[in-house]
This record gives sequence, structure tokens and C-alpha cells, in this order.
Amino acid sequence: MRLLIKNASVFDESGSLDISDIFIDYGEIVEIGPKLNYDIPEYIDAKGKYVFPGLIDVSCKICDPGFEYKEDIATVSKSAIKGGFTTLTASPDTNPVIDDKTVVKYIDNKAKNLSYVNIYQYGGMTKGLNGTQMSEVGQMKQAGVVAISDGGKADYDASLLSNVLKYSTMFDIPVITFCEDKSISGAGVMNKGIISTEVGLRGIPRESEEVVVARNLLLAKYAGARIHITNISTKGSVWLIREAKKNGVKATCDTCPHYFTLTEEDLRGYGTFFKVKPPLRTKEDVEAVIEGIFDGTIDMVSSGHSPETIERKMTDFENAAYGISSLETAFLVSYNCLVLERGMGIMDFLKKLTVNPAKFLNLPEKGGLQVGMSADMFIFDAHAENKIDPSTFASKAKFSPYSGKTVKGKVLGTIVQGRIMYLQEF
Repeated sequence: MRLLIKNASVFDESGSLDISDIFIDYGEIVEIGPKLNYDIPEYIDAKGKYVFPGLIDVSCKICDPGFEYKEDIATVSKSAIKGGFTTLTASPDTNPVIDDKTVVKYIDNKAKNLSYVNIYQYGGMTKGLNGTQMSEVGQMKQAGVVAISDGGKADYDASLLSNVLKYSTMFDIPVITFCEDKSISGAGVMNKGIISTEVGLRGIPRESEEVVVARNLLLAKYAGARIHITNISTKGSVWLIREAKKNGVKATCDTCPHYFTLTEEDLRGYGTFFKVKPPLRTKEDVEAVIEGIFDGTIDMVSSGHSPETIERKMTDFENAAYGISSLETAFLVSYNCLVLERGMGIMDFLKKLTVNPAKFLNLPEKGGLQVGMSADMFIFDAHAENKIDPSTFASKAKFSPYSGKTVKGKVLGTIVQGRIMYLQEF
């Protein structure tokens, strides 16, 4: 399919802004420049609009197969394109678990038939994610997985994780870990502190995250392995990762918008849409996370999309499910906080959601707008005002802690491998 986008505001790698046309053929960017002359009867006139590289999400639960009542490949990918995401990663905690090449191939074939976006898979560290028998990492990598993950199950003993890390070095594949010591977090449901005491809810201490972050970084150092800490939420975790990087540990990490835009204060009203894991932390933690984003300690911003049914969210706080619907809000909320409010450069910001994830996942053809790269991009109106309305989400999880919030900017269209997957009139 041939496609021409005209008069777009396009940033190059240096951060310079040019008004350019983009010509796409066979899913690839063929030429970028002013006033391109191609005989195409229909084109997109993006005058006054930005065209950004398609966003790449390194932390997202697709739930398919096995939990399609929460989300499925079709709905999650429709939600993604409305939020500017062109590439998603599939967590291995599905049913069946992504723990061998057969499951990898099955999901890959299903995604090719049903998905509107690129989907890459994470392989489970262990068979069934049961924490006992290591999976066939080599076979899964040959089948196409881009990382090995604990699937959000943090209760892996140090000996097993050490072996996984050592084995991963044979394939130069990153190991993704979610950090929580359940013996410390126990039955907690929100951050432990003054607010949890005031509202009478059991708390989850920062230490439950930080002791596991410290352990995993040390194990990765001794193994010489690539370690990725996902969903960072505390000041201590940011410090630990910063120091580990200084000392040569091959560490990367991501955080989610709710960990730098919301705090435990938002739980005073017992709103279950604010119940996430790890929990929302203090203002001090939020400032440390933002500092980590700015100074490069935090490499990536992910959506943290973790869908749940509305029935499991709309109950008393203690029994409500953890989860957030965030594919359609992640970019907008982050852009408003980091760029508009905090003054982050647009290219530095975009790298957290495009260039850095592409490098992390070893996808050299993605993450940018350059000739020869995959034609994954989205059209963005930076001047539009947009009121977040979860009832319009394409996701099955039609709830959000940002419901009713007005943000600046709107995703107008999304192109995946040169095909228009989403386009509003403008």
C-alpha cells in the first residue's frame, strides 16, 4: 500500500522541526522531505499537526489467550491505536502460559489475524510461571520472543533467578522482573504511611519493592546479564538503579504515568480505580521518579495497561482487583505532565516511548521516522483539548483514574506498517 502524508511537522533525531511530506510504500518509509511529488489520488494533509514515531509499550497485559473476558487481542490493539501505540508486548501470564515455542507460535498466528498493531511476546522464565523449572529460553527466542519475564510474579527465589540470568547471557536477551517481596507487602492494599493509617487500609511498605530491586540488580551484576526492572514506583528504587548503572550493571527500567502523576493522596476517597500494583506512592516518590525520567535513570515510560472487569473494580477497596486501563491515556497524561508542565524536551520525551523501547527489544526498524524504517507512526494535534472519557475506550476495561480530566493534545490517526489503522476527521 502506498501512502503520502503531506505538510506534517516532523522532528529529526537532533530535535529540529521541519515541515515535511512522508512517502510510504510496502510498509516502509521511502522518502521524507518538503513537497514530495508522488502521483497518489488520496493523501493525508497533516498541516498544523505533528507526526510522531509509533509508541512502543514494554509493559502491557493483553490477557489473550485465557482471560479474554478482561481483554483480547482485537480490543487491546484497538485501544492501542487510539492512544498512539503501534507496538505492544505480551506478558507471559496468559492461559496457556507463554513458556514454550508452541504457545509463542500460536499467539503469533492469532495476533497476525486479529491485531491492529505489532505484538511481540515475552517468554515466561519458568514452566507455567510456577517458579520451579526453567523454560526453554533458547527455543522461545528462536520462535520470536524478545525478552524473558516473570509475568508479574515476583516470588522467584534468588537461586532460580540467578540461573535464569546466567542462562539468558547465552542469548543476549533481557530478563524482566516485577519487584515485590510478598512477605513484606502481605495483605496490604495501598502504600504504607500516614494516609493508609488515616483511611484505615492495610499498607504496602516501600521496602517490599526496594529489597527485591536491590537483590535482582546484584544477581544481574554477578551474572553479567541484562536486567530490566518494570513498573518502578519508589524513590529508593530509582536510587538503587541509578547506582547500579554507575557501577556497570546492565540495568534498564520503566515506570508508568500513574507513578509520576498520582499519589497516595488520591486514595482518600477509597476510589478503586486508583488501586494499582505497585501502589501509588508519596509526593516524594513522585518527584524522585520524575527526576529519574529526566536524568536518564528511568529509560522508558510504559502504559502499565492491566485490564480488569468493572465488576471486580466496583466493590469495596479491600476486595477490589488491582488494575488500570491506560493505553488510551498513557501518552496524553505523560505529555501533559512531563512536557507541558515540567518542560521536558519533546524529543527527550518521545525517546522514552519510542527509541529506547526499540533498542531494548532489539527492533532496529522501529522507534523512529527515518527512510528505511517501518512505517509506524501517529498524527498528533498538540493544540486540541481532550476530556478523558472511559466510556469511549476501545478497551474492554472502560474505567480510568483520570476520568473527567481535561488534557492538552489528541491522537488523530495511527499508521501501522504503512496501513491506516485509525483516523479521525480533521
